[in-house]
Amino acid sequence: MGSRDRGPDGAPHRGVALRLVGAAGRLLIAAGGLLLLFVAYQLFGTNLVEARNQSALREQFERQLVEAGPPPVPSGGSEAPVTVPPPAPGDPIGRMEIPRIGVDRILVEGISVEDLKKGPGHYPDAPMPGGQGNVAIAGHRTTYGAPFYRLDELVVGDPIIVSSPQGQFRYEVSESLVVEPDRVDVVAPTPDARLTLVTCTPRFSARQRLIVVAALVGEPLSPPGPPPLSATPGAVGPDQEASLTGDLAAEEASAGPAVAWGLAAGAVALLVWLVGRRWRRWPAYVLGAPAFLVVLAMFFESLSRLLPASL
Repeated sequence: MGSRDRGPDGAPHRGVALRLVGAAGRLLIAAGGLLLLFVAYQLFGTNLVEARNQSALREQFERQLVEAGPPPVPSGGSEAPVTVPPPAPGDPIGRMEIPRIGVDRILVEGISVEDLKKGPGHYPDAPMPGGQGNVAIAGHRTTYGAPFYRLDELVVGDPIIVSSPQGQFRYEVSESLVVEPDRVDVVAPTPDARLTLVTCTPRFSARQRLIVVAALVGEPLSPPGPPPLSATPGAVGPDQEASLTGDLAAEEASAGPAVAWGLAAGAVALLVWLVGRRWRRWPAYVLGAPAFLVVLAMFFESLSRLLPASL
């Protein structure tokens, strides 16, 4: 080997350079693989989380129906509505069915990051389904079951059925529009009884909002008490304003768990690699893969909370 291939101490340069390039290449491949796995978890793994949440919510909602008993009238009227206690954030409040796009979801109270992981969320400042005013519902379009993935396919006249302990209510789509995130007036109180569905558009982006408005068919329920907001149309509560303008910001408190689960995933991967070197590579990988994937999923779930909560 010539002197140009050796360093001052006679060690070959080319071998060291090749090893460094090889190590850097393996790191880049691993980073790319983890990024692809994270994207796959966002698009598919979160669906499993939502399905599990929906199953538990459906059981809870069915118990609510049994406890409330049959409503006095099926879709509102002169009789007093069934009195139900105010729902807590994340609790089921009703069932929404949209036949044209195959939606059958339990609605939850609240529009926080955690609430929307369970299903479409009811704006706390809005009236309850079947009530007088603007019943506003937000939902994911590309993750966590993507209940509003096909929301843009709805046309005027399509039915939306919402069931609750107070009865079953039929809404019919009256319009669909795309607005900027600062158009908070779309979820503000209205003098008519309507349902407003809110999600992000275009798909895989939070740049704008897709709004579907549906009118209640029949008479609304008589409100059991004063509305939570001023009856003046256009008044907007803090939940409405935050959800349209702030994109449901990331949860800073999740940074600690994300770092901890990330370190745990790295430790498990390192342990599996060391065992594979000292024992047998493929048996170690096969046995260690389930544990690594479980820890990796926990890391991805914690990491997703650090991202802006795109609908």
